[in-house]
Amino acid sequence: MILEKTSSEKPYPKSPSSISETLAYFGGRPVRPEGPPEWPLNDSSILEVLHQAHQTGIWGKYHGPYNDQLQDRLCDEFQCHYAFPCCSGTFAVELALRAAGVKPTEEVILAAYDFSGNFHSILATGAKPVLVDINQHNSSPDISQLEQAISPDTRAIIVSHLHGNIAPMHTIMELAKAADLSVIEDAAQMPGAVVDGRKAGTWGDIGILSFGGSKLLSAGRGGALLTSNPVNFQRMKLHCHRGNHAFALSELQAAILLPQIDKLNERNQIRSKNVRTLLKMLHPFKGLIPRTSMDEPDSEPSFYKVGFLYDSSYFDGLSREQWTAIMRAEGIAFDAGFRSLDKRSSQRCRKIGKLSQSSHAGACMVVLHHPILLGQEDDLLQIRTAVEKTTGAQPLKPHSSDPN
Repeated sequence: MILEKTSSEKPYPKSPSSISETLAYFGGRPVRPEGPPEWPLNDSSILEVLHQAHQTGIWGKYHGPYNDQLQDRLCDEFQCHYAFPCCSGTFAVELALRAAGVKPTEEVILAAYDFSGNFHSILATGAKPVLVDINQHNSSPDISQLEQAISPDTRAIIVSHLHGNIAPMHTIMELAKAADLSVIEDAAQMPGAVVDGRKAGTWGDIGILSFGGSKLLSAGRGGALLTSNPVNFQRMKLHCHRGNHAFALSELQAAILLPQIDKLNERNQIRSKNVRTLLKMLHPFKGLIPRTSMDEPDSEPSFYKVGFLYDSSYFDGLSREQWTAIMRAEGIAFDAGFRSLDKRSSQRCRKIGKLSQSSHAGACMVVLHHPILLGQEDDLLQIRTAVEKTTGAQPLKPHSSDPN
C-alpha cells in the first residue's frame, strides 16, 4: 500500500526529473508487485494435523495429547529437562521472573534497546528495571555496564538475542554466577539458533520462546519457557495453577507447532544461507550497516528479523521512516526496529550512563522481516534492486561473489 504523503514530511526530497519518478511510492512499478511473502506458510503438514484435531475432537479439549507432545518435543530439540508452554512469549518473560524468585522492590537488568514488553514484564512483578547500554558494534548488552549495574538489590538479568545478533551468553553467565543472579534468556527472535555450541534459550537459567503470529514458530499466540532447574519449573506451575492452567496454550495451538518444530532447523539453514548472500549483495550500500552475528565461533544465528543501522546520509537524506515506507511500497518488508527505552522515566527505572548506543539504535535501526529469506536468489536480488532505487545513484555493477 502506498502511504499518504503528508506536508509535514516530504517523502523523497528530490527534483521531479530524478530517479524518484521510478519509485512505487510515487506511482512507479514496484520491484516486487506481489508484496512480501505471506506468513505463516501454506503448509500441508499443518493442514494435516488440523484435520486430525478436527476428526478426533481434540481441538476443543482442555487436556489432550498435543501439549504433552509439544513439551517432549521442545525438551528434545532444546536439550533441556523441562518445557512449559503458555499463552504468550510476553507473559513467559513475566512468569520466568516470578519463577526465578524476583520480588517487589528488587531490580532486574536489561538492555535499553530491547522489546518494550520485557520492560513492562519487570514492572508487572513489582520489580524495578535497570537499563544498561548496548555494545557499539551489536545489539547485545554492554558487559562493562552490566557489571556497573549490579547492586545489592539486583536479582536477575534479561538478555535478548535480537535481529540476528547473538548475545555473549558465556560471559554473561559467568558474571551472573559470580553475583548470584538469575538469567532470563529471551530467544523469541532466535528459536533454533546455536550460541557457543548450545541452543539459544538453554544458556540462561530460564529460556523464552514466542509463538506469535509473525514468529518463526507460529501459533498465532503463545510461548514457552525452557529450564533444567526443577525449582524454577515447580514455581511456574504453582503460579499458573488457578484450579487449572490459567495461562495455557490450547491443544490446537500445540498441534500446529509440532510439524513446524520438525522443519525448524532445515528452514533456519536456508535463512542463514540466504542472509549471507544478501549481506554480500548489500555490501556496496554503506548506509545499511549489518547488526548480525554471522562469524561467531561455534554459533549460528536464526533470523526472525535481519537488523541494519540506517544512515540517511547515504540515501539523499531520507529519514528512516521515509525510507521504510518507500521500501514497503516496493514490496520489501523493511520496518523500523524497537524504540529505545532510554527516555523512560527515572521514577520507573534506574539508568546506567547516557545509554547513547541504545538511543542511536532506537533512532536508526531497520529490520527486514523473515519470510522472504526462505525464497530464491531472485527474491534477494529484488531486495538489492529496491535498495538501489532509493540511493539516487547510477546502477551498480552486476552482483558477483566478490562484495567489492
